[in-house]
Amino acid sequence: MNVHQFLTSFSYGDAIGNEAVEIRDFLRGRGIGSEIFTLHFHPRYAHQVRNYLDYDRCSSPANTVIFHFSIGSPVTKKFLRLRDRKVIIYHNITPYRFFLDYHRILAKDCFKGRVELRSLAGRVDLALGDSEYNRRELQEAGFARTGVLPLVMDFAKFDQPVLPVFREIFADGKANLLFVGRIIPNKKVEDVIKVFHIYQSHFHPESRLFIVGESRGFERYLSALQDLVARLGIRDVHFSGHVPLAEMVSYAKLSHLYLHLSEHEGFCAPLLECFHLGIPVVAYDAGAVGETMNGGGMLLREKEPLAVAALCHEILKRPRLREALLARQRQALEKYQHGRTGEILLAHLGAGPEGAAE
Repeated sequence: MNVHQFLTSFSYGDAIGNEAVEIRDFLRGRGIGSEIFTLHFHPRYAHQVRNYLDYDRCSSPANTVIFHFSIGSPVTKKFLRLRDRKVIIYHNITPYRFFLDYHRILAKDCFKGRVELRSLAGRVDLALGDSEYNRRELQEAGFARTGVLPLVMDFAKFDQPVLPVFREIFADGKANLLFVGRIIPNKKVEDVIKVFHIYQSHFHPESRLFIVGESRGFERYLSALQDLVARLGIRDVHFSGHVPLAEMVSYAKLSHLYLHLSEHEGFCAPLLECFHLGIPVVAYDAGAVGETMNGGGMLLREKEPLAVAALCHEILKRPRLREALLARQRQALEKYQHGRTGEILLAHLGAGPEGAAE
């Protein structure tokens, strides 16, 4: 049996692309043939992927094709025509309303994607969500056979030292707060900035905020965030843009607290990455955030800026509270061990539709 994967886009640093590589490598390690086929891809990955239109040469009823579904695209039609066994992994689609003011094309693709998702119901052998939150959406969309496959996480790649130049610049005694993720409207980066403004103004003047993530395609949103920083007169807010892994790790390891106030998440890999790196996490309970955190970190039911800023201050000034949070985060990570996720995938594929959870 060969198990191949379809993606709409394989972007540099994207969590879905990273998961596809992890799945491919895990399967190959078990002697299972596996290739990645995609519509769009970053040039640096040209040697790792193939055009999805070339899949006809590989197609066989003995194969399984896993489609990482995250947005509407022509890949869906191709996938549905295959004679192979069909499995989707649903990574959730951000509601289009978040993008109306900043990216009308993406808003259209997200709307189209949710329509396409329903068109897949009854036409695939198995539908997996990378969280129970996503599995429930699949069930609501009409899929009869569903299950959960936790996102494949490779934490070992984060075990590298802080770059010397970062240590020289940022290890200066200031309290460093961190946000990591795409700079897009559903992440509500403006709320992170507002909380930091209160924290810096009323609790800890010697502090800075790292905002680490890709903003390409959302330059208008980035400009609005930078304008907010200027209007509030906030000091030491650093927009890094997309950075290599070594720089992201350096920002994280020099940070004292991670703040995540997004209003839509189908999973949320940065939370777990910060768990692994030993950074206390404060996050708003939206979408699959609470499920992803698995009892670790500090989960917010509300995000009133003054209350959140005061909570961040308490965590950073009380070592025992901080250590208790970190202990819970380490325990929460046991759910996401690399080998365990791979075995869950094999169990789903080996059991067939009858063995899937419903």
